[in-house]
Amino acid sequence: MVFKRLLGSLGVGGPAVDTVLDPGAVTPGGVLSGQVHLKGGNADFTIEHITLELVARVEAEHEDGESHGTVVFHQHVVGGNFRLAEGEQRSVPFSFPLPWETPITELYGQGLGITLGVRTELGVAGAKDKGDLDPLAVRPLPAQESILEALGQLGFGFKSADLELGHIRGTGQQLPFYQEIELAPSPQYAHQVNEIEVTFLAGPAGMEVVVEADKRGGFFTEGHDALTRFTVSHHGVEQINWNAEVEGWIRQLVEHRASYGAHTPYGSHASHGHHGHDDHHHGDHGHRSGPGMGTAVAAGAAGLAVGVVGGMVAAEVVDEVGDFFEGDEEDGGDDEA
Repeated sequence: MVFKRLLGSLGVGGPAVDTVLDPGAVTPGGVLSGQVHLKGGNADFTIEHITLELVARVEAEHEDGESHGTVVFHQHVVGGNFRLAEGEQRSVPFSFPLPWETPITELYGQGLGITLGVRTELGVAGAKDKGDLDPLAVRPLPAQESILEALGQLGFGFKSADLELGHIRGTGQQLPFYQEIELAPSPQYAHQVNEIEVTFLAGPAGMEVVVEADKRGGFFTEGHDALTRFTVSHHGVEQINWNAEVEGWIRQLVEHRASYGAHTPYGSHASHGHHGHDDHHHGDHGHRSGPGMGTAVAAGAAGLAVGVVGGMVAAEVVDEVGDFFEGDEEDGGDDEA
């Protein structure tokens, strides 16, 4: 067990903390559980609260380009109001649901380059001191996995994934950012679009799927990308022909690329139009800072995972994720045995 001293007012001699998440990836809306291990300092301290923060590394687009930062998107108090004696070791179990819109970080066990973490905060002596930051692994919900696998089997290839600060208009989005999964088009659509971007906005009752086509010159209204939105249920996922369903989505998206503001429902659960993101998200997507994996067409039962398993996640993305956590721990000071 490795305890990390806290940041902030207490410094050397204060309590140390080591948060350990239960093994395995969690789904959006699923339960995150584990233990917060505490080690008393060189005096008695009253632990007023133990709070876990869910932290994400996001991109923000603005007139001068892009910037990156961290966003706390959920907080949960797991304990507190007790005395931690000098040198005492104590463990506090926790269990709470993740927000339904929590981004996915992996597909078939392979990382997508998305950085999420769990940070521990202690309220001690009227101060809030930050502790360790642990990587959080999130796997797709069944419907999300089925949609991504269908895209792979239809010939779309995984390019990159990122988190964008801002809101998508016309949706029920709750978090201050959304995830975009960027795909290279299948050969069938390569002459019409540069890439397809998929966003999942899950909730207890179902999930909105936003599918966006990055314009290829001459086909779209200048400054706008075509966008459609579909609603799917969490139930009966295994009964749906997802290849046919998703192919219908893509066909509708491409067919209406030149119709600004057109509305042709797909069944009773589709809406469609053009770029509906707020000021945080601009129409020009040509400057994405994704991992630059290039085009890879995934096929077969593994779907999009073929590209990921094949080593497509660039080394710089892995390094970037590692640096995020290593940098936080360096800020947190030396580890204590």
